[in-house]
Amino acid sequence: MKLQALTSPSLINTGKAFQSKQEVIQYLVKQLGDEGKLTNPDEFLLSVLDREKLSPTGFEGGLAIPHGKSTAVKEAAFAIATLESPLTDWESIDPNNKVQLVILLAIPENEAGSTHLTLLSEFVKRLSDESYKNRLLHAKTNTELFNHLDNTEAAKETAAAKKLNKTVLAITACPAGIAHTYMAAEALIKAGKEMGVDVFVEKQGANGIEDRHTTSLLKKADAIIYANDVAVKEEERFAHLPKVKTSVAAPLRSAQDLLQQALNKAESTPKREYNPSQSSASSDDDNGEKSFKTEIKDSILTGISYIIPVIVAGGMTLAAAVLISQAFGLQDVYAEEGSWLWLLRQLGGGMLGQLMIPILAAYMAYSIADKPALGPGFAAGIAANLIGSGFLGGMLGGFLAGYFLKFLKKKVKPKGTFAGFVSFWVYPVVGTLVVGSIMLFVVGKPIAAANQGLLSWLDSLSGANALLLGAILGAMVSFDLGGPVNKAAYTFCIGAMASGNFIPYAAFASVKMVSAFSVTGATIIGKKYFTKQEQEVGKQTWLLGLAGITEGAIPFMINDPLRVIPSLIAGSAVTGAIVAYFNIGLNVPGAGIFSLALVQGQPLLVAASIWFGAAILGALISMVLLIATRKGKLKKEGKTAAEATAA
Repeated sequence: MKLQALTSPSLINTGKAFQSKQEVIQYLVKQLGDEGKLTNPDEFLLSVLDREKLSPTGFEGGLAIPHGKSTAVKEAAFAIATLESPLTDWESIDPNNKVQLVILLAIPENEAGSTHLTLLSEFVKRLSDESYKNRLLHAKTNTELFNHLDNTEAAKETAAAKKLNKTVLAITACPAGIAHTYMAAEALIKAGKEMGVDVFVEKQGANGIEDRHTTSLLKKADAIIYANDVAVKEEERFAHLPKVKTSVAAPLRSAQDLLQQALNKAESTPKREYNPSQSSASSDDDNGEKSFKTEIKDSILTGISYIIPVIVAGGMTLAAAVLISQAFGLQDVYAEEGSWLWLLRQLGGGMLGQLMIPILAAYMAYSIADKPALGPGFAAGIAANLIGSGFLGGMLGGFLAGYFLKFLKKKVKPKGTFAGFVSFWVYPVVGTLVVGSIMLFVVGKPIAAANQGLLSWLDSLSGANALLLGAILGAMVSFDLGGPVNKAAYTFCIGAMASGNFIPYAAFASVKMVSAFSVTGATIIGKKYFTKQEQEVGKQTWLLGLAGITEGAIPFMINDPLRVIPSLIAGSAVTGAIVAYFNIGLNVPGAGIFSLALVQGQPLLVAASIWFGAAILGALISMVLLIATRKGKLKKEGKTAAEATAA
């Protein structure tokens, strides 16, 4: 692939000075827009920032590859910047990564599964060569760096590694299924060449299974490495092999160590004979399991990764039905059973109300005990729906199904004549009966009672209690702007929504605009107290706020957390309290400013005014505090406003 065909010297920058990740991304997006690669730079910027929220785009060795897929991209392109001073605030799989080389990929929406992965994997392959990466980093001019892009001449090897006649297979898989999946694969292959080991990697990414391991490789292999953060597909194929399990980021730090562990496992625990008819046999007895903590985390991540498309599709389908009925005065059609609009409403509502919990439980179980746990997992999710235990019941059911099937696979192994009967009858049937019964008659009812009690409490909230709940949620949303505390609030709100209470999410959605609006207001009204870089960031954050993205205020928080965090929390708490106090509800996640047409609990105009007005009021409070605290800081440091602006 010729990289130079997708960029130009004017899209390449060397030795640039930036203060934050946000600033780098905005600069490169602007360059792509100026070069005519984008129809709408603001829309593309949102797609890049949305991708940043999924998982880190920083890697190791000073590298970061942010990327966005959007209809605002005319043609696939990329822009590059090497940095004068490394950035330490870029979320990376290596916590100590100091970013010096940034490559921003712009991909048209309709090329997400083709050009996107081809370009990304090409960069990954080339940048795994240290000499290639160093040539890019040390280029003095944009033209020099441009000329190095397709100069892939590898450094001459000083000594060939001695062949060990060993074959190690690997699986790489990450939640997004793109960058880390391919980076880990390249790292393992490179380490294998250096050690004289034949390494073959199957990537389970956004395009499904790529480079699938063949039957001949399965017979020949000595061991397998699982480098994954989500459940591996068709893991039963490797039941005969000694295994090493780790995270998808580990090969980027210590690929040779992992290969050595696999070779040691192959020596101490020789492989069994490959037998396709017994491919679902458990291989847990080789002590290659993940730790309990890691298994729990991976289970939750896997379950959530599978329900996100259901939530988005169901929510937006329901929103479309509501908007159509309100825009064209079709409320009667919307309410008439069997009408086209009623059916559309039922489709969206069914995805959220009937599918979401069973899918969550099933794929959490799948992550723990593989394919045999799917049936019992779905059964646990359906049981959670039947008894009204909601989101919490679904998660509990997923854990129960996963760990019961894991136990069953250890105790009842598919062997000989009855191998098929055990795999396709005993596991799913016994698992469904046991897990379903436990959910329905033992633990499910107390969980359902607790869930119902929580919902009853939420439904009965009024006055001071509603104010308190809203204020707490508001404070959590803006405490770390998309971090763990923010995500905890989000999980609570989605769980409440799944159980039929829409007030918490309405508060959450309104509060998400506060930090962005307040930063924009502060840098405009109190312009003289903020640096030019902060003013540029402020110009963009209001737009991010309309889309429900809080991360635009992160550069401010990082630079002055002791003043910025309390300022944002104060306004956010007021916003959350107001929305909860007036019982405003929202049953469609992720709609951003379009939530104005979807809020409920009061007449639409009143509800929309309260919901948006609360965000504006909270933003005004935070804006005043941001300006006041910045003014106080400058006064304490003995700086004038003019000096602050020039800084």
